[in-house]
Amino acid sequence: MRRYRWLRYLKPMLPEILAAGALQSLIYTAFILNAERSDWDNLAIVCTVLVALPFAIALALLGLRRQDYPFTTAVFVTLVFFNAAVAMLSGARIPISYSALLTCYPIITVAMVFANLRLRRSLHDSVAILDFPDAERANALLGGVAVLRDKDADITPYDRILIDSETHHNPEWSGFLTRAYMVGAKITPWISFLEMRRGRVDVDAFDISHLAYSPSQIYYSKAKRVFDIVAVLLTAPLTVPLGILIWLYIRALDGGPALFVQTRRGYAGQPFNMLKFRTMHLGRQGGSTRKNDDRIIRGCGFLRRLRLDELPQLLNIWRGEMSLVGPRPVAEYVAQASEAAEPKFIHRWLVVPGITGWAQVNSGYAETTQQEIDKLSYDLYYIKHLSVDLDILIILSTISTVIFGKGAR
Repeated sequence: MRRYRWLRYLKPMLPEILAAGALQSLIYTAFILNAERSDWDNLAIVCTVLVALPFAIALALLGLRRQDYPFTTAVFVTLVFFNAAVAMLSGARIPISYSALLTCYPIITVAMVFANLRLRRSLHDSVAILDFPDAERANALLGGVAVLRDKDADITPYDRILIDSETHHNPEWSGFLTRAYMVGAKITPWISFLEMRRGRVDVDAFDISHLAYSPSQIYYSKAKRVFDIVAVLLTAPLTVPLGILIWLYIRALDGGPALFVQTRRGYAGQPFNMLKFRTMHLGRQGGSTRKNDDRIIRGCGFLRRLRLDELPQLLNIWRGEMSLVGPRPVAEYVAQASEAAEPKFIHRWLVVPGITGWAQVNSGYAETTQQEIDKLSYDLYYIKHLSVDLDILIILSTISTVIFGKGAR
């Protein structure tokens, strides 16, 4: 069996683990003191469990560190362990405050999600690729990894073995692959590993047959519509008044309609009217936005930087024309030019377009047709790896982008 250095893996997670344990203990103690209880022995037992719980969850996440869904894995494991701890305390007949524990649960969940993300970022697998006719080119794209040419080579130093599906899925290499599985190395096609590392697909090599959705992806794709509606309703108390203020501001400074309507290409290639707040002076819209563009209404550059000009697109989401996350819808003339240059551009219409997307947070604003084609590699990656974890990552990245103003014009 492979020996892992658990303490080395646990170290990046310690800040969140310690913070979760301390905050839970403080919150639980505050509830007990507020209830004027004096059973200090029971309080000590519960606080000990609350401090130990993040460590137990972290050890479980270490065992699942190669899962592809860090958000949902952390949430699920935390839910299981937290409920097990509450059941254990109840079974031991220890008086506990359920309201205090209910308050602690979101804290430990958030902490363990960030701890798992920190763990994933800190992992650096030792990687080797099996020899095959095109191994040198693959190795160059991968940035240089060990190349195993001997079927009897020692594979214990490696965490991941990269293969070429056409070359190595045969009886000749079956013994080697079995040994790799037995020592705990993960077997991955090299093209898939390259795709995961870069966060984009090779458009030239992409084929529609590569889209083989798992049941969880299918269920999530159906549930996204519900999540979108819930998000619109939950944010309405903030977005509606803010939208009214922006509408009044634009009307006061420049008159005319405050909304800008543009035909965009949507799901299944169907056109729809996408809504935005008009941030350019009346009669001066059109063409790509330039840096320090004098067509922008005074103060509206700030709205564009914070993406507040896109608030009306929540109405597009309500009508089912858009989603919170998905490939950014492009104008009709951009879609036509891009499809003429790259026929695979049509695959973008397989999912509902979004206010933000994987290409937006990785590639930014596109000014030319070639840049749209470059962004296509990110959009196809999103379509291929559709998941709630990827959507959460995109939303968090979008928040970071908005705060720092990256890519805003």
